[in-house]
Amino acid sequence: MSIGDRVTGRRRTLAEVAALAGTSVPTVSKVLRGGTDVSARTRLDVMAAVESLGYEGRSGRGADRAEPALVDFVLSDVRGSWVNEALVGVEEAATAADHDVVLTIARRDGAWLQRLLRRRSAGIVIALLDPTTAQLELLRAARRRYVLIDPMSRPPANAASVGVTNWEGGRTAAEHLLGLGHRRFVALGGERSHLYSQARLDGFRTGLRAVPGAELLGEGSADWGREQAAVAAERLLRQHAPTAIFCCSDLMAIGAYDAARTLGLRVPQDVSVVGFDDIPEASWATPPLTTVRQPIGELGAAAVRMLLRMASGTGTAVPREELATRLVERSSTAAPAAAG
Repeated sequence: MSIGDRVTGRRRTLAEVAALAGTSVPTVSKVLRGGTDVSARTRLDVMAAVESLGYEGRSGRGADRAEPALVDFVLSDVRGSWVNEALVGVEEAATAADHDVVLTIARRDGAWLQRLLRRRSAGIVIALLDPTTAQLELLRAARRRYVLIDPMSRPPANAASVGVTNWEGGRTAAEHLLGLGHRRFVALGGERSHLYSQARLDGFRTGLRAVPGAELLGEGSADWGREQAAVAAERLLRQHAPTAIFCCSDLMAIGAYDAARTLGLRVPQDVSVVGFDDIPEASWATPPLTTVRQPIGELGAAAVRMLLRMASGTGTAVPREELATRLVERSSTAAPAAAG
C-alpha cells in the first residue's frame, strides 16, 4: 500500500487483489467466500495479495445484517483438560447471549479456514493454534471477526486477543520457591517459539534475579506433554541437581514427577515442583501439585464476550484483555532438605 493510500484512506478493490495475485475477480471473491474449487497455489496467492494490499472487504452494516446466532470455536485438538475447560467457558458465555457454538478442528491441511469462510457466524474464537498472518488477513478481508486466546506468536496489530498474565505467573512461582529457601533451580518450557512459554520463563528468571545467590542452573523445552517433559526433566535433574524445578504447564510438571521417580528422588523432599495452568490433574497428582492458576474457563468466556461486543459495535477497535494468574499452593513444594 502506498503512502498516498494510507493518507487518503482509499480502500483497495477486488480488482487490485486479483491483479496482484495474477487471477480473476470472481476467483478472489470465491476464495474470500471459502470456495473449495480453487487450487491451493491460487488460494495462497490471493491470501498473500490480501495481506500485502491490506484489502478490507465490504464496509457498512449491511454486510453483517444476516448473521446467525453462532460462534465459531477453532482448536488444533479437542483432547485434554485445558480444552475442556476452555470449551465450557465458551459455551456458557455463548449460551448466555443466546448463541450456539460450532466447533472446528484445525488440521494440518489448512482446510479449517475455508470451512469458516463458507458459513456465517457472529465471529471466531481461536485457541491452541498459530494462524499465519496471511490467514488472519484473509479473515479480516472477508469481514470475519475473530479473537485469539493467548496467541502463540506475536499477532498483527489489528488482532483482538485475550490472555493471562504469563510473565507475572512465572515471577510468582519464583517468589514462592525463593520464600521456601530454594536457591538452585532448573526450568522447563514448552515450545520455544510460543510467546506464553517465553513470558512464563522470563518472569521466572526475573523473580530469581531479585535474590542474591539464586541460580537458574539450566533450562529445557518439551512439547507441553508429559512424555517429552519427563525426558527433558530427567536430563536437567541429572546434570544440575537442583532443589526445585519450574514447569510451564501442569502436564510437564507431572512429567517432572516421572523423571524424579526414575532418579530415585522424592517430591518435595528432594526436589520441589511447580506447574502452570491448574488443570484438574494438578490436584489429582501424587503429591498434589503446586501450580500457577490461569482461569481457563474465563479465558473462553471473555473471548466470546469480546467477540460479541465487537459484533455489536460497542468494543474498542483492537481490544486486548489480560486475566490475572495466582499461585495455588499444594504439597509438591517444601523447604529444601539442607534448609529444612
